[in-house]
Amino acid sequence: MGSALLPDLGTEIVIPVCAVVGIVFSLFQWYLVSRVKVSSERGATSPSNNNKNGYGDCLIEEEEGINDQNVVAKCAEIQNAISEGATSFLFTEYQYVGIFMIAFAILIFLFLGSVEGFSTKGQPCTYNKEKMCKPALATAIFSTISFLLGAVTSVISGFLGMKIATYANARTTLEARKGVGKAFIVAFRSGAVMGFLLAANGLLVLYIAINLFKLYYGDDWEGLFEAITGYGLGGSSMALFGRVGGGIYTKAADVGADLVGKVERNIPEDDPRNPAVIADNVGDNVGDIAGMGSDLFGSYAESSCAALVVASISSFGIEHDFTSMCYPLLISSMGILVCLITTLFATDFFEIKAVKEIEPALKNQLIISTVLMTIGIAIVTWTCLPSSFTIFNFGTQKVVKNWELFLCVAVGLWAGLIIGFVTEYYTSNAYSPVQDVADSCRTGAATNVIFGLALGYKSVIIPIFAIAIAIFVSFSFAAMYGIAVAALGMLSTIATGLAIDAYGPISDNAGGIAEMAGMSHRIRERTDALDAAGNTTAAIGKGFAIGSAALVSLALFGAFVSRAAISTVDVLTPKVFIGLIVGAMLPYWFSAMTMKSVGSAALKMVEEVRRQFNTIPGLMEGLAKPDYATCVKISTDASIKEMIPPGALVMLTPLIVGIFFGVETLSGVLAGALVSGVQIAISASNTGGAWDNAKKYIEAGASEHARTLGPKGSEPHKAAVIGDTIGDPLKDTSGPSLNILIKLMAVESLVFAPFFATHGGILFKIF
Repeated sequence: MGSALLPDLGTEIVIPVCAVVGIVFSLFQWYLVSRVKVSSERGATSPSNNNKNGYGDCLIEEEEGINDQNVVAKCAEIQNAISEGATSFLFTEYQYVGIFMIAFAILIFLFLGSVEGFSTKGQPCTYNKEKMCKPALATAIFSTISFLLGAVTSVISGFLGMKIATYANARTTLEARKGVGKAFIVAFRSGAVMGFLLAANGLLVLYIAINLFKLYYGDDWEGLFEAITGYGLGGSSMALFGRVGGGIYTKAADVGADLVGKVERNIPEDDPRNPAVIADNVGDNVGDIAGMGSDLFGSYAESSCAALVVASISSFGIEHDFTSMCYPLLISSMGILVCLITTLFATDFFEIKAVKEIEPALKNQLIISTVLMTIGIAIVTWTCLPSSFTIFNFGTQKVVKNWELFLCVAVGLWAGLIIGFVTEYYTSNAYSPVQDVADSCRTGAATNVIFGLALGYKSVIIPIFAIAIAIFVSFSFAAMYGIAVAALGMLSTIATGLAIDAYGPISDNAGGIAEMAGMSHRIRERTDALDAAGNTTAAIGKGFAIGSAALVSLALFGAFVSRAAISTVDVLTPKVFIGLIVGAMLPYWFSAMTMKSVGSAALKMVEEVRRQFNTIPGLMEGLAKPDYATCVKISTDASIKEMIPPGALVMLTPLIVGIFFGVETLSGVLAGALVSGVQIAISASNTGGAWDNAKKYIEAGASEHARTLGPKGSEPHKAAVIGDTIGDPLKDTSGPSLNILIKLMAVESLVFAPFFATHGGILFKIF
């Protein structure tokens, strides 16, 4: 079969070094952001005098002769309020999630330990009965440890992201006084801090866990990598609560602030008189940043685990070829280096001078990272894999060439780019779909809603074809391993993807701070331009997350079917078909829960905001301060309470189906949830994104067409605000949470597969 060019020692050096490089780079970016001072010292906002990328430019206030130091102090005060609100919410959320984490860890240990009756004797290996493997009890203990590791890493990823975002928002606002280019660099660098920290931490923790587990498992790689799957389960289960809880929080505040503020009271977005405005800005951080960070970390962990499980029972694992075995981790290592170079294109090689350059700069990040990563994948494939090897394919070994595996990863990478650009076409107000939705607001909210829904359904077509082609190509070449590495290909540029994603909420917050601090309309125009570009890129990020979730979940499904010793999943057998139809229903049930949660929380918020406007004298005139804390509390309480039922639905379904109906029915449930979940997730995200940008298109009034629909407060604008409000829970709560639903059920089934295969299907055994 031949061996790889890179020796095992090289692999042991390369992976941790790349991870450390990623961490150091993110800390350096953080240092650069921190040089923008949020204090009122004279000249403190000019970190150095060189004119490259904008230090030392004069401020708008100085040009206009109103350099008011109160503005800086006001920004610092608002930033503190947002940061405190986000931190206290996450701490409250993590207390609840911590209890769940410990309970579920005990469950994993009990279920997996009971497979062999808690025996400490070795057992014949699952895929090679002649060899002896470590006892099931060891799998139970190590799966539990890796679950906790994944959960803690996921929580830390989300928390650090939120801290960085709340640190950067006011700094972005202050830099906007010097020009849009400066503000862009601060926002983008802050996003990069999060992206690189998350990618590098995820890689490093996984690599260290594999090496520590190897001390016990020795040559039993099958058992070792089966235990490692707990890492993906831990990552995703935390992401579910982060996404659902954060999503309910942010949208309850957003809907409440918009409906009363814009529609009823006719005051601008982020007006400091609006009691829900701080809760709204806190929500951007806990939902879009902490939730998104945990979500993509979960995808990354699961695709790595799925690939490692399949590789451990292929020639890589059988022949103990460590370098080839670590191929998924080496791709991620290369991804960190590629993203590092890509980031410099946005922050150092080119300077943004005008508003119209922002969106192209962000899109170029995606293109540059994809092109460079294609070269990177080729290098990794030719140096780290033998020229031919065998891959486990449902009971047989399939001979695969290294160039075929290169194509699998590349097809995933490019499918991600296609999904990204299609999403952008359907959600950016630079193109006709969103302009058509905006135009439909002439005749009121109803036509706006009809056009928006149609756009969302239509936007599913091309991404699904892209995913289908990626699945067909990668499965044809390298079976389930091909699909797992295709998902990794899509996620290989995760650092850049997250940087672009986190940039959106940071810019959004920056705009809110500018409005609340009473800065001039020119600064608000700049932050709005940053925010509009961020909105589209956030939609692109969601597209990536959903596309990768589909591939990851299919790879995990394949690993589950192999581990549960199911030879074929036959749709015509009643056991499987009932699973299929119930599985397809689950995303609807889940969406119903999350949408209703946002609705009921928003109802409380609207009532509170109305109460304050009606009972606090002088609030509308700006003479009295609103009670922000009550609104923050409403959002916090509602999201903590409401995140538990949808979370329980996702976590308990595989357990109930596996125990009572067995692995065949469970395989049907997983397939059904995957197929319907992807469609709903894409259409929900894009519908919401299109409504949001249709509203912004009317507000900005940048074209002749947009000016005929505006200005703010006109009837078409009010119709657009209603559409945007309906779209909020779709694009920020239900849509993004669905990709976690399909991944989490699959990885949970894989972790519990030994138990289900041994003890599952109680009802069918009785009858």
